[in-house]
Amino acid sequence: MNTLKHLLIISLNAIIISCGSNTGHNKSDFNIKTNAIKGDISNDTSLILSIENKKKHPIDSVSYTLNDKKISDKSDLKTLKLGKHTINATIYFNNEKQTAATTITILNSEAPKVYTYKIINEYPHDITSYTQGLEFYKGNLYESTGQHKESKLRQVDYKTGEVVKNINLADAYFGEGLTILNDKIYQLTWQSGTGFVYDVNTFEKLNSFKYGSSKEGWGMCNDSNKLYKSDGTENIWLLNPETLVEEDHIQVYTNKGKIIEINEMEWINGVIYANRYQKDGVALINPTNGAVIGVIDFSPLKKLVTQHQGLDVLNGIAYNPETKTIFVTGKRWDKLFEVEIVEK
Repeated sequence: MNTLKHLLIISLNAIIISCGSNTGHNKSDFNIKTNAIKGDISNDTSLILSIENKKKHPIDSVSYTLNDKKISDKSDLKTLKLGKHTINATIYFNNEKQTAATTITILNSEAPKVYTYKIINEYPHDITSYTQGLEFYKGNLYESTGQHKESKLRQVDYKTGEVVKNINLADAYFGEGLTILNDKIYQLTWQSGTGFVYDVNTFEKLNSFKYGSSKEGWGMCNDSNKLYKSDGTENIWLLNPETLVEEDHIQVYTNKGKIIEINEMEWINGVIYANRYQKDGVALINPTNGAVIGVIDFSPLKKLVTQHQGLDVLNGIAYNPETKTIFVTGKRWDKLFEVEIVEK
Protein backbone atom coordinates (compact mmCIF):
# COMPACT_ATOMS: atom_id res chain seq x y z
CA MET A 1 0.00 0.00 0.00
CA ASN A 2 2.81 2.36 0.84
CA THR A 3 4.48 1.67 -2.54
CA LEU A 4 1.20 2.20 -4.38
CA LYS A 5 0.54 5.44 -2.47
CA HIS A 6 4.05 6.65 -3.32
CA LEU A 7 3.50 5.94 -7.02
CA LEU A 8 0.16 7.75 -6.97
CA ILE A 9 1.76 10.84 -5.42
CA ILE A 10 4.53 10.82 -8.03
CA SER A 11 1.96 10.49 -10.82
CA LEU A 12 -0.19 13.28 -9.39
CA ASN A 13 2.83 15.60 -9.07
CA ALA A 14 3.75 14.86 -12.68
CA ILE A 15 0.23 15.79 -13.82
CA ILE A 16 0.32 19.04 -11.81
CA ILE A 17 3.75 19.96 -13.18
CA SER A 18 2.63 19.14 -16.72
CA CYS A 19 -0.52 21.26 -16.41
CA GLY A 20 1.36 24.10 -14.79
CA SER A 21 4.00 24.24 -17.49
CA ASN A 22 1.48 24.18 -20.36
CA THR A 23 0.94 27.95 -20.19
CA GLY A 24 2.08 28.92 -23.68
CA HIS A 25 3.72 32.33 -23.93
CA ASN A 26 4.36 34.19 -20.71
CA LYS A 27 3.64 37.84 -19.96
CA SER A 28 7.22 38.89 -20.64
CA ASP A 29 6.61 38.51 -24.38
CA PHE A 30 5.15 42.04 -24.53
CA ASN A 31 5.61 45.39 -22.80
CA ILE A 32 3.65 48.62 -23.11
CA LYS A 33 5.71 51.58 -24.26
CA THR A 34 4.54 55.15 -23.59
CA ASN A 35 5.79 58.66 -24.26
CA ALA A 36 5.82 59.39 -20.51
CA ILE A 37 9.21 60.47 -19.16
CA LYS A 38 10.16 58.21 -16.27
CA GLY A 39 6.46 57.47 -15.94
CA ASP A 40 5.41 61.15 -15.74
CA ILE A 41 3.33 62.94 -18.36
CA SER A 42 1.67 66.36 -18.43
CA ASN A 43 -2.09 66.58 -18.89
CA ASP A 44 -1.66 68.94 -21.85
CA THR A 45 0.14 66.15 -23.75
CA SER A 46 -1.40 63.33 -25.77
CA LEU A 47 -0.60 59.88 -24.42
CA ILE A 48 0.94 57.69 -27.14
CA LEU A 49 1.05 53.91 -26.65
CA SER A 50 2.79 51.10 -28.49
CA ILE A 51 3.77 47.51 -27.85
CA GLU A 52 7.30 46.21 -27.42
CA ASN A 53 7.21 42.78 -29.06
CA LYS A 54 10.32 41.03 -27.78
CA LYS A 55 9.77 37.72 -29.55
CA LYS A 56 8.50 39.22 -32.81
CA HIS A 57 5.12 37.50 -32.65
CA PRO A 58 2.79 38.34 -35.56
CA ILE A 59 0.30 40.60 -33.74
CA ASP A 60 -3.30 40.61 -34.98
CA SER A 61 -4.63 43.43 -32.77
CA VAL A 62 -4.14 45.31 -29.51
CA SER A 63 -6.70 46.91 -27.22
CA TYR A 64 -5.84 49.32 -24.40
CA THR A 65 -7.62 50.37 -21.23
CA LEU A 66 -6.78 53.07 -18.71
CA ASN A 67 -8.32 52.40 -15.30
CA ASP A 68 -10.51 49.77 -17.01
CA LYS A 69 -11.87 52.25 -19.59
CA LYS A 70 -11.07 51.61 -23.24
CA ILE A 71 -8.66 54.06 -24.86
CA SER A 72 -6.88 54.29 -28.21
CA ASP A 73 -3.13 54.26 -28.79
CA LYS A 74 -3.26 58.07 -28.80
CA SER A 75 -5.37 59.76 -26.12
CA ASP A 76 -5.97 63.31 -24.93
CA LEU A 77 -5.30 63.65 -21.17
CA LYS A 78 -6.96 67.02 -20.54
CA THR A 79 -10.18 65.55 -19.16
CA LEU A 80 -8.53 62.89 -16.99
CA LYS A 81 -7.81 63.09 -13.29
CA LEU A 82 -4.23 63.64 -12.20
CA GLY A 83 -2.11 61.08 -10.41
CA LYS A 84 -1.20 57.43 -10.89
CA HIS A 85 -3.11 55.40 -13.48
CA THR A 86 -2.80 51.82 -14.70
CA ILE A 87 -2.74 51.05 -18.41
CA ASN A 88 -3.55 47.53 -19.56
CA ALA A 89 -3.06 46.09 -23.01
CA THR A 90 -4.57 42.91 -24.45
CA ILE A 91 -2.53 41.57 -27.35
CA TYR A 92 -4.05 39.07 -29.81
CA PHE A 93 -1.70 36.89 -31.89
CA ASN A 94 -1.63 33.38 -33.36
CA ASN A 95 -5.11 32.65 -31.95
CA GLU A 96 -3.78 33.49 -28.51
CA LYS A 97 -3.88 36.53 -26.29
CA GLN A 98 -1.67 37.99 -23.60
CA THR A 99 -1.91 41.02 -21.35
CA ALA A 100 0.62 43.62 -20.32
CA ALA A 101 0.38 46.49 -17.84
CA THR A 102 2.20 49.65 -16.91
CA THR A 103 1.55 52.75 -14.81
CA ILE A 104 1.80 56.44 -15.62
CA THR A 105 1.52 59.55 -13.45
CA ILE A 106 -0.43 62.43 -14.96
CA LEU A 107 0.82 65.83 -13.80
CA ASN A 108 -0.79 69.24 -14.14
CA SER A 109 0.47 71.32 -17.04
CA GLU A 110 0.69 74.56 -15.05
CA ALA A 111 2.47 75.53 -11.86
CA PRO A 112 0.20 76.75 -9.02
CA LYS A 113 -0.47 80.48 -8.78
CA VAL A 114 0.91 82.13 -5.65
CA TYR A 115 -1.43 84.11 -3.41
CA THR A 116 -0.99 86.19 -0.30
CA TYR A 117 -3.57 87.69 2.05
CA LYS A 118 -4.74 90.86 3.74
CA ILE A 119 -6.04 90.77 7.32
CA ILE A 120 -9.49 92.35 7.63
CA ASN A 121 -10.31 91.53 11.27
CA GLU A 122 -9.02 89.60 14.26
CA TYR A 123 -11.32 87.81 16.71
CA PRO A 124 -10.71 85.89 19.96
CA HIS A 125 -10.29 82.11 19.77
CA ASP A 126 -10.05 79.51 22.53
CA ILE A 127 -6.33 79.02 23.10
CA THR A 128 -6.94 75.47 24.37
CA SER A 129 -8.70 74.30 21.19
CA TYR A 130 -6.66 71.95 19.03
CA THR A 131 -8.55 73.04 15.92
CA GLN A 132 -9.25 70.34 13.33
CA GLY A 133 -12.37 71.48 11.48
CA LEU A 134 -13.93 74.90 10.96
CA GLU A 135 -17.05 75.77 8.97
CA PHE A 136 -19.82 78.37 8.74
CA TYR A 137 -23.41 77.19 8.34
CA LYS A 138 -26.39 79.54 8.23
CA GLY A 139 -24.34 82.31 9.80
CA ASN A 140 -22.99 80.21 12.66
CA LEU A 141 -19.42 78.97 13.09
CA TYR A 142 -18.82 75.32 13.98
CA GLU A 143 -15.54 73.82 15.15
CA SER A 144 -14.17 70.34 15.70
CA THR A 145 -11.12 69.86 17.93
CA GLY A 146 -8.68 67.03 18.46
CA GLN A 147 -6.48 65.17 20.95
CA HIS A 148 -7.57 62.21 23.05
CA LYS A 149 -9.66 63.29 26.06
CA GLU A 150 -9.88 66.84 24.62
CA SER A 151 -11.87 66.37 21.42
CA LYS A 152 -15.02 68.46 21.05
CA LEU A 153 -17.75 69.57 18.68
CA ARG A 154 -18.74 73.21 19.13
CA GLN A 155 -20.86 76.05 17.87
CA VAL A 156 -18.97 79.30 18.46
CA ASP A 157 -19.84 82.99 18.31
CA TYR A 158 -16.91 83.94 16.12
CA LYS A 159 -17.03 87.63 17.04
CA THR A 160 -16.68 87.04 20.79
CA GLY A 161 -15.16 83.56 20.91
CA GLU A 162 -18.02 82.49 23.21
CA VAL A 163 -18.95 78.81 23.05
CA VAL A 164 -22.66 78.60 22.22
CA LYS A 165 -22.94 74.80 22.20
CA ASN A 166 -20.48 72.05 23.08
CA ILE A 167 -20.27 68.27 23.32
CA ASN A 168 -17.22 66.23 24.23
CA LEU A 169 -16.21 63.14 22.30
CA ALA A 170 -15.52 59.93 24.20
CA ASP A 171 -11.94 59.76 25.46
CA ALA A 172 -11.01 57.05 22.95
CA TYR A 173 -11.67 59.33 19.97
CA PHE A 174 -9.31 61.90 18.46
CA GLY A 175 -11.55 64.44 16.71
CA GLU A 176 -10.72 65.63 13.19
CA GLY A 177 -12.43 67.62 10.42
CA LEU A 178 -16.10 68.43 9.99
CA THR A 179 -18.56 69.63 7.37
CA ILE A 180 -22.26 70.48 7.44
CA LEU A 181 -24.85 69.61 4.80
CA ASN A 182 -28.66 69.60 4.98
CA ASP A 183 -28.70 70.30 8.72
CA LYS A 184 -26.35 67.40 9.45
CA ILE A 185 -22.86 67.76 10.90
CA TYR A 186 -20.37 65.15 9.70
CA GLN A 187 -17.36 64.81 12.01
CA LEU A 188 -14.31 62.62 11.48
CA THR A 189 -12.03 60.93 13.98
CA TRP A 190 -8.39 60.29 13.24
CA GLN A 191 -7.36 56.63 13.47
CA SER A 192 -10.51 54.99 14.82
CA GLY A 193 -11.94 54.42 11.33
CA THR A 194 -15.18 56.05 12.47
CA GLY A 195 -17.08 59.23 11.75
CA PHE A 196 -20.19 60.68 13.39
CA VAL A 197 -23.33 62.41 12.11
CA TYR A 198 -25.18 64.95 14.29
CA ASP A 199 -28.26 67.13 14.06
CA VAL A 200 -26.89 70.66 13.57
CA ASN A 201 -29.59 72.23 15.74
CA THR A 202 -29.50 69.90 18.75
CA PHE A 203 -26.06 68.20 18.43
CA GLU A 204 -27.92 64.92 18.87
CA LYS A 205 -25.86 62.05 17.44
CA LEU A 206 -27.85 60.57 14.56
CA ASN A 207 -25.47 58.00 13.19
CA SER A 208 -21.90 56.78 12.92
CA PHE A 209 -20.09 55.47 9.85
CA LYS A 210 -17.01 53.44 9.01
CA TYR A 211 -14.34 54.47 6.53
CA GLY A 212 -13.77 52.53 3.32
CA SER A 213 -10.47 52.62 1.43
CA SER A 214 -9.40 55.73 3.34
CA LYS A 215 -7.78 54.44 6.50
CA GLU A 216 -7.70 57.69 8.48
CA GLY A 217 -9.89 60.77 8.94
CA TRP A 218 -8.32 64.22 8.45
CA GLY A 219 -10.44 66.93 6.82
CA MET A 220 -13.92 67.37 5.31
CA CYS A 221 -15.89 69.75 3.12
CA ASN A 222 -18.87 69.55 0.78
CA ASP A 223 -20.10 70.97 -2.53
CA SER A 224 -23.81 70.93 -1.50
CA ASN A 225 -24.08 67.47 -3.02
CA LYS A 226 -21.10 65.28 -2.13
CA LEU A 227 -18.83 65.11 0.90
CA TYR A 228 -15.06 65.35 0.39
CA LYS A 229 -12.77 63.58 2.85
CA SER A 230 -8.98 63.73 3.20
CA ASP A 231 -6.99 60.97 4.87
CA GLY A 232 -3.46 62.38 5.21
CA THR A 233 -2.30 61.12 1.82
CA GLU A 234 -2.63 62.74 -1.61
CA ASN A 235 -6.13 61.26 -1.91
CA ILE A 236 -9.40 63.12 -1.41
CA TRP A 237 -12.43 60.81 -1.25
CA LEU A 238 -15.94 61.64 -2.48
CA LEU A 239 -18.64 60.30 -0.15
CA ASN A 240 -22.35 59.89 -0.69
CA PRO A 241 -23.89 61.93 2.18
CA GLU A 242 -26.73 59.43 2.67
CA THR A 243 -24.81 56.14 2.57
CA LEU A 244 -21.38 57.60 3.57
CA VAL A 245 -19.85 55.25 1.00
CA GLU A 246 -16.61 56.39 -0.69
CA GLU A 247 -17.79 56.43 -4.30
CA ASP A 248 -14.76 58.01 -5.97
CA HIS A 249 -11.54 59.88 -5.27
CA ILE A 250 -9.11 62.40 -6.72
CA GLN A 251 -5.35 62.57 -6.26
CA VAL A 252 -3.77 65.94 -5.46
CA TYR A 253 -0.90 66.78 -7.82
CA THR A 254 1.00 69.80 -9.09
CA ASN A 255 3.11 70.06 -12.22
CA LYS A 256 5.95 68.42 -10.23
CA GLY A 257 4.34 65.61 -8.25
CA LYS A 258 1.90 64.62 -5.55
CA ILE A 259 0.99 66.72 -2.52
CA ILE A 260 0.45 64.66 0.62
CA GLU A 261 -0.92 65.42 4.10
CA ILE A 262 -4.01 67.19 2.79
CA ASN A 263 -5.72 68.20 6.01
CA GLU A 264 -8.64 70.50 6.91
CA MET A 265 -10.65 71.52 3.83
CA GLU A 266 -13.19 74.13 2.76
CA TRP A 267 -15.26 74.40 -0.42
CA ILE A 268 -15.06 78.00 -1.70
CA ASN A 269 -16.62 78.99 -5.02
CA GLY A 270 -16.02 75.65 -6.70
CA VAL A 271 -12.48 75.16 -5.36
CA ILE A 272 -11.23 73.08 -2.42
CA TYR A 273 -9.04 75.11 -0.07
CA ALA A 274 -6.95 72.68 1.97
CA ASN A 275 -4.55 73.12 4.85
CA ARG A 276 -1.37 71.14 4.42
CA TYR A 277 -0.31 69.65 7.74
CA GLN A 278 2.79 71.31 9.24
CA LYS A 279 3.09 73.71 6.29
CA ASP A 280 1.21 76.79 7.63
CA GLY A 281 -0.20 77.18 4.15
CA VAL A 282 -3.23 76.36 2.03
CA ALA A 283 -3.49 74.63 -1.35
CA LEU A 284 -6.24 75.53 -3.82
CA ILE A 285 -7.38 72.30 -5.46
CA ASN A 286 -9.44 71.71 -8.58
CA PRO A 287 -12.04 69.17 -7.36
CA THR A 288 -12.53 67.72 -10.83
CA ASN A 289 -8.99 66.51 -11.54
CA GLY A 290 -7.02 67.12 -8.30
CA ALA A 291 -4.75 69.84 -9.69
CA VAL A 292 -3.22 72.32 -7.25
CA ILE A 293 -4.07 75.59 -8.97
CA GLY A 294 -2.85 77.92 -6.24
CA VAL A 295 -1.05 78.19 -2.90
CA ILE A 296 -1.37 80.66 -0.02
CA ASP A 297 1.43 81.18 2.49
CA PHE A 298 -0.15 81.94 5.86
CA SER A 299 3.02 81.33 7.90
CA PRO A 300 3.36 84.97 9.13
CA LEU A 301 0.06 84.65 11.03
CA LYS A 302 1.59 82.34 13.62
CA LYS A 303 3.75 85.19 14.88
CA LEU A 304 0.67 87.32 15.56
CA VAL A 305 -0.85 84.99 18.17
CA THR A 306 0.22 84.44 21.77
CA GLN A 307 3.41 82.39 21.80
CA HIS A 308 3.19 79.51 24.28
CA GLN A 309 4.42 75.96 24.77
CA GLY A 310 1.35 74.30 23.27
CA LEU A 311 1.21 76.50 20.16
CA ASP A 312 0.94 74.43 16.99
CA VAL A 313 0.43 74.81 13.25
CA LEU A 314 -2.11 76.70 11.17
CA ASN A 315 -5.25 74.59 10.83
CA GLY A 316 -8.83 75.62 10.27
CA ILE A 317 -10.23 77.43 7.27
CA ALA A 318 -13.84 78.57 6.87
CA TYR A 319 -15.67 80.64 4.27
CA ASN A 320 -18.45 82.91 5.48
CA PRO A 321 -20.99 83.39 2.64
CA GLU A 322 -22.49 86.39 4.43
CA THR A 323 -19.25 88.40 4.47
CA LYS A 324 -17.73 86.60 1.46
CA THR A 325 -14.46 86.39 3.40
CA ILE A 326 -12.25 83.59 4.67
CA PHE A 327 -11.48 82.85 8.33
CA VAL A 328 -8.35 80.98 9.44
CA THR A 329 -6.88 79.92 12.76
CA GLY A 330 -4.56 77.27 14.15
CA LYS A 331 -4.12 74.61 16.79
CA ARG A 332 -4.15 76.34 20.20
CA TRP A 333 -4.20 79.80 18.65
CA ASP A 334 -5.87 82.60 20.60
CA LYS A 335 -6.94 84.44 17.44
CA LEU A 336 -9.24 83.84 14.51
CA PHE A 337 -8.26 85.89 11.45
CA GLU A 338 -10.66 87.18 8.83
CA VAL A 339 -8.70 87.57 5.60
CA GLU A 340 -8.97 88.56 1.98
CA ILE A 341 -6.97 86.52 -0.56
CA VAL A 342 -4.81 88.50 -2.99
CA GLU A 343 -2.88 87.17 -5.98
CA LYS A 344 0.81 88.06 -5.87
